[in-house]
Amino acid sequence: MDDISSKIYAKNTIKRVEHKLKLLGINDKSLVYKYLNMRVLTSILILIISLIYFKYGFIMGPILCITTYILFEKICLDYKIKKRGEKLEKEAILFMEVLVLTLEGGRNLENALRLTINNVDSEISHEFEITLKEVRLGKSLNESLENMKKRIPSEVINNTILNMIQASNYGTNIKEAIYNEIDFLRNKQILRVKGEIAKLPTKISVISVIFFIPIMLLIILGPLLIKFISS
Repeated sequence: MDDISSKIYAKNTIKRVEHKLKLLGINDKSLVYKYLNMRVLTSILILIISLIYFKYGFIMGPILCITTYILFEKICLDYKIKKRGEKLEKEAILFMEVLVLTLEGGRNLENALRLTINNVDSEISHEFEITLKEVRLGKSLNESLENMKKRIPSEVINNTILNMIQASNYGTNIKEAIYNEIDFLRNKQILRVKGEIAKLPTKISVISVIFFIPIMLLIILGPLLIKFISS
């Protein structure tokens, strides 16, 4: 089935979906074709349902089918990637703080990462654990860190990983760079919270329009309606 699917879909499409699945922490190539097949089947199902149940299904069907096909990737992949990136950035603050304290204890980067992983339980810690497992299997630390960058949907974290690679290559001091990334992540979290707070009045207004205003109108106009029905 995977061989057939690989011939049906364009190589660029397969590579794009494979890259996005890696950003979700999924490294299973068979899931690429399952996702692509599911997107096509879902779009076709929407088309069939529209043709059967809608009066103007021959018009609505193709529109809904194309819309489903486009939005499927945005909802199932892009949205989840964005949320995963935010989660990793939030977790990275604690991880980087522990890491830099470990580095200040005089350990090299690999040992510092190993000790930090043992003391911090999070998804970003798990990603670094996978990286060190690759090192134990024979890859260099730089190669493993480069592979990790392909799994992380955050430019900030990837910049830190790049600094680790440079420190490993040239023996530069990485602690100051990590401190800068921690400050940047904290500021980014603060801005994100402020953005959510700024959206609250709009959300409350929408809820008011949908729920409270009809109830108030019913309370005000209720007696008049009852009187009108009675008469």
